[in-house]
Amino acid sequence: MAGTAEPSTRLRHVYWIGGGSGAGKSTIARRLADRHGWRLYATDDVMRDHAARATAEEAPFLHQFLAMDMDERWVNRSPHVMLETFHWFRGEGFGLIVEDLLSLPQEPCVIVEGFRLLPHLVRPLLAAPEHAVWLLPTPGFRQAAVRSRAVHGEGFVRRTSDPARAARNLAERDRMFTTSLHGEAERLQLRTIQVDTTMTEDDLVEQVTTAFRL
Repeated sequence: MAGTAEPSTRLRHVYWIGGGSGAGKSTIARRLADRHGWRLYATDDVMRDHAARATAEEAPFLHQFLAMDMDERWVNRSPHVMLETFHWFRGEGFGLIVEDLLSLPQEPCVIVEGFRLLPHLVRPLLAAPEHAVWLLPTPGFRQAAVRSRAVHGEGFVRRTSDPARAARNLAERDRMFTTSLHGEAERLQLRTIQVDTTMTEDDLVEQVTTAFRL
């Protein structure tokens, strides 16, 4: 019966795009969804809903984070502590992503994207390894993103007492997160794509299309 099938069987119509911050996940997923007539599931869009649904027992790091003020979150802690205690990086709430996906019809295909898609959590759900890819920004790409962040500002960074320090902390945390993703994906023999400043959006779309064997 469909209800008792393994999640990897029930989610065989799902394609996954994970990766580091600002690597183009949302843009590429949207373009592929439009091209193929797929459903798009953006994990960023459901974070607020998932935070409301997760109990303190299920998501202790999330509830600790919610209790902090902006400086406690982004200024006063080291990037390493920020990385190790950030709830989404710990996989909290990932089960809610799976619940949402299992509730969707199996047609059309679904493309799901977001930094919350950690390789070790996604791997058991894959009917085929080529249904997942992680976009990893290079140091140069990250530096360009940091400069853009400094020019345009991030709303939550501006709400701290020291936006410059908060931005540096965030950039270093994201660098370490990308490094962690790379190592984890390699260990699990999952596909990654390096995203650098010379790559066009069209280039990245084609590389992801090739990775998915579409």
